[in-house]
Amino acid sequence: MSETSPALDVRAFNRFYTRRIGVLAPKLSDSDFTLPEARVLWELAHHAPVSAAALSKSLQLDAGYMSRLLRGLKARGLLASQAHPSDGRQTLLKLSAAGRRAFAPLDRQGTANAEAMLAPLSVPQRDAMLDAMSRIQSLLEPDAATAVDLRPPLPGDLGWIVERHGAVYAAEYGLDQRFEALVARICADFVDRFQPGREACWIAARGPQRLGSVMLVQARDEASGEPRPGIAKLRLLLLEPHARGLGVGKRLVRQCSDFARTAGYERIELWTQSALTAARALYAAEGYRLVHSAAGHGFGQDVINETWVLTL
Repeated sequence: MSETSPALDVRAFNRFYTRRIGVLAPKLSDSDFTLPEARVLWELAHHAPVSAAALSKSLQLDAGYMSRLLRGLKARGLLASQAHPSDGRQTLLKLSAAGRRAFAPLDRQGTANAEAMLAPLSVPQRDAMLDAMSRIQSLLEPDAATAVDLRPPLPGDLGWIVERHGAVYAAEYGLDQRFEALVARICADFVDRFQPGREACWIAARGPQRLGSVMLVQARDEASGEPRPGIAKLRLLLLEPHARGLGVGKRLVRQCSDFARTAGYERIELWTQSALTAARALYAAEGYRLVHSAAGHGFGQDVINETWVLTL
């Protein structure tokens, strides 16, 4: 890349990436649809019912061009329409049953293409690429972080927490499978001991994409397992590498604080390691204090274990 012409660097990257993902091809691979047609089908599969004007604005396409795209898709029996509930002058669009059937293989092929792009990369290379993509989006669309929801866990989410902790901490800190086993036990305990209104788990997600997690649970005596009155414990804070820098970690930590106050806890404790500098910075910014540290050996590494406390 040039050091003297950033605009030319951007244009060079755009040429590379449009070629790399096949944007210039007249049709998508193994498909009878053009890229604009497929993009309209994706919007209708995820955000319908929606007006043609809203589609044009969302995709930044000329209204006349959008009209031709929709006319072609409707002629193939892929669209259905309904009246706007509050404005009889508007018609809302959605996929017909045939449209949903046509979109399904397109969606699968798109995922397969992305997986094929990632397949030759090592885990650190993949994480670096996804991190760069996320940072580009956050810089060009500063409101992107607000599109991230903090939701309760759905079926499959706890398994994802275990898998991603194992993979991320092995890649970044060299922790072995005993750490993954610990995370699995924490998740199992969360389910077995769950106290509504006193404990919670949040998944940070942008649409179907999981970006991070955290838990807030009742603190317990390690020997007896008995609850420690007034004390909560923050556990399993995780951010995917490509989601860092968007403010999601700060939101997850703050969510725990707000929930603990509402639940009537007096303080929150957490355990971490000195090497986790980004997480430690989040805790410090929230008001946690480091109250204890000790050298040890765990999960295949020499570590410095730390206890942090937030007084509510």
